[in-house]
Amino acid sequence: MMDFTIITKAFAGLSPQELYDLLQLRSAVFVVEQNCVFLDPDGLDAPCHHLLFYRGKTLEAYARLVPAGVSYPELSIGRIITSAAVRRTGVGQQLVQKAIEETYRLFGNGPIKIGAQLYAKKFYERFGFVQSSDVYDEDGIDHIKMIKPYQT
Repeated sequence: MMDFTIITKAFAGLSPQELYDLLQLRSAVFVVEQNCVFLDPDGLDAPCHHLLFYRGKTLEAYARLVPAGVSYPELSIGRIITSAAVRRTGVGQQLVQKAIEETYRLFGNGPIKIGAQLYAKKFYERFGFVQSSDVYDEDGIDHIKMIKPYQT
């Protein structure tokens, strides 16, 4: 288990450095590594909270916590990423678990919907997500919608 400084902030509360770090990490992974030409700042960041995992001054993992009615009628978690430096170390699991907890804490209880890359289906199933759509293409990558039913 790596030691991180974990920060959750509303968009308006992000420092310029934190905003730069999260946009840089998202671009490094989603645009450069995955070779997808798309506009990552999609207009949805402002109503969301942002979960940042720092190791020292380096942002190593990130997720966007989305209130209901922004991306989907349900609560959502998006832009779930880890830096190449921490992959296959369990950080992704820590990130998703914390993202689920923070989503409930911030926005209340309810189902959580995500758009997941198809290859990560089994990873998300570990957290209670189930496939809720057919496979679809997003920026040349197979995706599925998944939902985590809320259990009291």
